[in-house]
Amino acid sequence: MNQEMNGVDTGIDQNHQENVQEKIDYVFKVVVIGDSAVGKTQILSRFTKNDFCFDSKSTIGVEFQTRTVTIKDKVIKAQIWDTAGQERYRAVTSAYYRGALGAMLVYDITKRPTFDHVARWVEELRAHADNSIVIMLIGNKADLVDLRAVPTEDAVEFAEDQGLFFSETSALSGDNVDGAFFRLLEEIYGVICKKSLECGNGKFQCC
Repeated sequence: MNQEMNGVDTGIDQNHQENVQEKIDYVFKVVVIGDSAVGKTQILSRFTKNDFCFDSKSTIGVEFQTRTVTIKDKVIKAQIWDTAGQERYRAVTSAYYRGALGAMLVYDITKRPTFDHVARWVEELRAHADNSIVIMLIGNKADLVDLRAVPTEDAVEFAEDQGLFFSETSALSGDNVDGAFFRLLEEIYGVICKKSLECGNGKFQCC
């Protein structure tokens, strides 16, 4: 299981089983982080179940959901961990960063403090995760245009400065949610491809 979480090729022959669930090539662990009430659980629910719950409660501890997708002819199972944003759970969730290949860092475009805290989240993530982790900065609730408190330009500048990918989404409408996740997974795939080629194991064809 540890091998799967770290993106190691499971070695399963794609021709062995027609069932997609039984011929998964890679399992990518992704963590969704950010302040409480920015919509992390809703984004995850939209991506994995195409669902939005209007009565969503704060996540306690950590939960995870999965979705299997195909990227460059490889079947990839995204194992996405939803970490609680409240301060009292920070020590608990930090252990879950280990083994993560990607992170989706979410803030609320209508609440400036959630964006101001992003730098601290990046710092914590880089302290606990692998240095090759792919980070996608997400400005959620983009549908609330009239309530915007964080200009897109501010987020773009921060993302460029920190080497992050960036997108704005709306978990409510679903806008850009799939696109953001797929971009993150594609970038993770590229990192794994590069590592595999550097190792020269000859098992992974990324082109």
